[in-house]
Amino acid sequence: METPRVKITERAIEVIQQLKEKHGELMFHQSGGCCDGSSPMCFPKGDLMLDNSDILLGEIANCEFYISKDQFEYWKHTQLTVDITQGRGSSFSLEIPLGLRFIIKSKLYTEEEQKQLKPI
Repeated sequence: METPRVKITERAIEVIQQLKEKHGELMFHQSGGCCDGSSPMCFPKGDLMLDNSDILLGEIANCEFYISKDQFEYWKHTQLTVDITQGRGSSFSLEIPLGLRFIIKSKLYTEEEQKQLKPI
């Protein structure tokens, strides 16, 4: 069984469903930087211009999840889980007006999980 590189909590799925009702198909991007720049950002699908410095890490709640190559190098040994928390971030992510923000939780892969990773 393949180990997913990115997962999502049930609470975050509920928020995504609300956002899809209002905005249609969605996509996520994990860039980097400081402050909210290191939070996963949610956009209407196609609103964020991607290039060869972005990697498709996986899908969560039927939404593509991209990460910058630089961030992937930093996070490649960890499984990312998208969750939601109370509090307004200062980004352009779609959940901000709800008084919520997506966050990333991470854990190191076990040796067995690493063997089951799909190459990128």
